[in-house]
Amino acid sequence: MAPRILIFTADLGEGHDLPARVLAEAILAREPDAAVEVLDVLAAAGPHVQKPVKAACERSTGPHWRLYEVEYALNVGWAPSARVLEAIGARLSARGVTRAVTAFRPDVIVTTYPGANPILTYLRKTGRIPAVPIVSAISDLSALRYWAQPGVDVHLIIHAESAPEVRRYAGMDTEVVHVKGLTRAVFEEPCDRVAVRADLGLPVEGGIVTVSGGGWGVGDLDGAVATAVEVGAAAVLVLCGRNEEVATRLRTRFADAPAVQVLGFTDRMSDILGASDVLVHSTAGLTALEAQIRGAHVISYGWGVAHLRANNRAYEQFGLAQVAHDHAGLAAALRRALAEPREPWQPQYAALPSAAEVVLGLLGDRRGAAPVAAV
Repeated sequence: MAPRILIFTADLGEGHDLPARVLAEAILAREPDAAVEVLDVLAAAGPHVQKPVKAACERSTGPHWRLYEVEYALNVGWAPSARVLEAIGARLSARGVTRAVTAFRPDVIVTTYPGANPILTYLRKTGRIPAVPIVSAISDLSALRYWAQPGVDVHLIIHAESAPEVRRYAGMDTEVVHVKGLTRAVFEEPCDRVAVRADLGLPVEGGIVTVSGGGWGVGDLDGAVATAVEVGAAAVLVLCGRNEEVATRLRTRFADAPAVQVLGFTDRMSDILGASDVLVHSTAGLTALEAQIRGAHVISYGWGVAHLRANNRAYEQFGLAQVAHDHAGLAAALRRALAEPREPWQPQYAALPSAAEVVLGLLGDRRGAAPVAAV
């Protein structure tokens, strides 16, 4: 019988949707007869859950971000309130998510959104959904309270450095696997830096800086672009995600700056990061990993709220990125990064087990597949 894989994401940005799409495609490439479905867990839970969660996320990018900080502290930072709110959220979501799982009848459930994990582990523990494996596909470096859950069978991580925090929350015996395959497969191959610069119409010589605000185009993109121009970047590529308002504003502001190209959303991240010397990124996550694979220096700047603050501390702790807190700090970080040799492509990434292999390996008893070694 063909395997049935249900992937829960949430419509809260590419950090959740991209891994879900990539994983679904990779599973189907290996098992063409598989039934794979990607669902928005918040939509499944119902509007009484979806609307307040989306509203809170939108507050994090606007003038009410301090309220979001309080909400985040209660939901994540303070353990007693986090446990209570986690239980309430699971119960409020139970009926709709149970209906979605029951309708699809999965053999394995994967989540790329951390809020799905406490819901699913609660439903399985109480017998409302079948006792099938649950996999958490983690796209952050740190701030993993909801990503890492007791009751989740396998935790997939994109940074080996995340493993101790996962075990702190989920238990020392939980299975943790460092994987590739939660971002585009093209990153598993080297790229020719000179060729992609020419193909993108970029200068062959000189430092190139990419400024990214993630799928929502958030953070101080104006300040980051202006600072990159100030320090003498030969080209500044600006990625505003799907935020056309921000893209239009930046095109107007920097219309007289020939070095600046505002690209908006793009599916050419591999080429862009392969051509770049530095990524200035506001939302961390997968784009920072992609830059590291391509050998570009990473600077986190412009949106250090809530979980981003925890990720920034971890970036500095593990030496994975510089963190800048203001324009002067960003200028200094950019000068340092542009003066340092660019790192080579990281071939060790391509040698990692793939997320799709791990998920399909959970069906090993009936497929004859061997389990993938944990870290």
